[in-house]
Amino acid sequence: VQLQASGGGLVQAGDSLRLSCAASGRTFSTYIMGWFRQAPGKEREFVGHITGSGGNTFYTDSVKDRFTISRDNAKNTVYLQMNSLKPGDTAVYYCAATLGGTNWRFGRGTLVTVSS
Repeated sequence: VQLQASGGGLVQAGDSLRLSCAASGRTFSTYIMGWFRQAPGKEREFVGHITGSGGNTFYTDSVKDRFTISRDNAKNTVYLQMNSLKPGDTAVYYCAATLGGTNWRFGRGTLVTVSS
């Protein structure tokens, strides 16, 4: 599966932004889809994931209640809705796919910059 994230940009603190990730291939629904981010000078960190059916999601504590992951399997697309953005959310955001475990396949990222 090949992945391409989009939708990043420059926003102000408190704003919302929705990222999209388009995937190639006909087996999209079999993949657990995840979002990761990498802030300047820091290691890439896990943001959250959604199961293949979209029935279950999981988020890291720092974004819980602010970020929502969803997917549209008919469009081979996964989304990251980000609300109440903070300057600390500034990072390059990557979507990723796995069939299970931690063997994630990453796509190109999209930059999100949150100004104070």
